[in-house]
Amino acid sequence: MAWEVVLSKKAERSLAFLPKQVVKNLTFLMQEMELRGPVRGDWHNYSKLSPGRHHCHLKKGHPTYVAVWEERDRKIRLIEVTYVGTHEKAPY
Repeated sequence: MAWEVVLSKKAERSLAFLPKQVVKNLTFLMQEMELRGPVRGDWHNYSKLSPGRHHCHLKKGHPTYVAVWEERDRKIRLIEVTYVGTHEKAPY
């Protein structure tokens, strides 16, 4: 059974300000999470921030872009991407 991956309103609004390559990488990450779940150890600088909360880098360099997501409900398999943007402003 696949996971459902959604963007928070804040993350959705930030898409308009991101470089095209970062948006492509985010789309690919979301597709992988739909198929394989929230633990994405094969992505750059992936780490588990707290139980049910994860992050990884979408683009290295200056500035570095990251995504932060949370497992909202394990029973119905729902993941919400809560932040997409620069590393400096990430809500760790």
